[in-house]
Amino acid sequence: MSWSWRFETASGAVVDPSEVGGADFSAQGDAESWLGESWRDLAERGVGQVFLLEDGREVYGPMSLAAPE
Repeated sequence: MSWSWRFETASGAVVDPSEVGGADFSAQGDAESWLGESWRDLAERGVGQVFLLEDGREVYGPMSLAAPE
């Protein structure tokens, strides 16, 4: 299995993973841990929301990367 994130702007435009440091992961937990460490940087690069994918199938999302107020 391969886990990855689909990145989108807040308006829903797809962001190329190579432009924001996206990667493939062998486990869901690894993908989620990476996002937990990287979400602020992603948001600064224009990513507004993400979707978790397993072998290209959407598992969940959209999940906003907006900082809590």
